[in-house]
Amino acid sequence: MIRVAALSKARLALVFIDYMKTQGVDMELRQQGRYTELWLAQDEKLEQVEGALEAFLLEPQHPRYQIASWRTGSLHYRGVTGSGLLTDLPALHQQAGPLTLGVTALCVLVFVLMTLLGDDWVMATMAYPAGPAQYAQIWRCVSHAFLHFSLLHLMFNVAWWWYLAGLMERYRGVASLLILFLLSAIVSGVVQSHFSGSFFGGLSGVVYALIGYVWWHGEKNPGEPLSMPRGVIVFALLCLITGHFNILGIAIANAAHVAGLVTGLLMAFWQTRRYRSHSDRR
Repeated sequence: MIRVAALSKARLALVFIDYMKTQGVDMELRQQGRYTELWLAQDEKLEQVEGALEAFLLEPQHPRYQIASWRTGSLHYRGVTGSGLLTDLPALHQQAGPLTLGVTALCVLVFVLMTLLGDDWVMATMAYPAGPAQYAQIWRCVSHAFLHFSLLHLMFNVAWWWYLAGLMERYRGVASLLILFLLSAIVSGVVQSHFSGSFFGGLSGVVYALIGYVWWHGEKNPGEPLSMPRGVIVFALLCLITGHFNILGIAIANAAHVAGLVTGLLMAFWQTRRYRSHSDRR
C-alpha cells in the first residue's frame, strides 16, 4: 500500500475515491487525527492517481466528480469523521436545480396536507379528472403527480426524482426537464385513468420517463455525465415486472409507469436525433 496524500476534508477524500473507482482504481481511506489519508494498493497506478488528484484539487466541485459519487452510491453520506449528514447538506443541495427543488417541495407539501386534512379532501382538488364536469380544470392533468399515499411512496419517488431530475436539469436545462415533466404527467395520467379511473397518484410516471430519457441518452452518448448504470435500469425494469404480476401484493400504477417510460424514451430519441442533425448542418 502506498500513501498518496492526506486531506483535511473527509468529504473531498470520499468524492475523489468515488471518482477513481469509476476510472478502475480502488483506493482506501484511513483516518489519522484531523486528516483523511488516501492509500493505493496498485503501485503501477500511482502516476495516474497523482495526476488525477492534482486536477481534482483544482476544481473539486466539477460535475464529473459529483456524478461519480452518484454512480458509486455514496452521495457524500458516508461518515469518516462522524460529522454526519447535516454537514453535507450543501453538497446535497448542489445536486438539484430550481425545478427539481420546486417539485420536491410541492410533493412534500401536498403529502403534509393529505396527512393533516385527509386524502379525500386533497384529491377532490388535485386528482385526475373524474368526468366531463372536471375536464375544464386542466391542472388536474398534472397535479395528480404530486399525490402520495404513504411516506414510503413519497420517499421512493422523491429520491428517484432528485437523482434523475437533478442530472437532467443540470445537463439539459430547466426547459427540457419541464417539458418532460409535463408530457409524462399528462400521458401517464391519461393511460392510468383508462385502467383505474381517477383514483391514483404519484410521481412515478414522471420518474419512469426520466429513467427512459437518461437511459437512452446515456446509450447514445457514452461517456457523458447524463447517464446511469445499466444495473439501475435492470432494477427499474424488475420493479415494472413486479408491479405487473402483483408479486408484492401492493397496488402499483403500472400503466402509468409504462406510459412514462415510453414517453421518456421517445423524447430522448427525438432530442438525440435533433441535436445530431443540427450538428451535421454546421
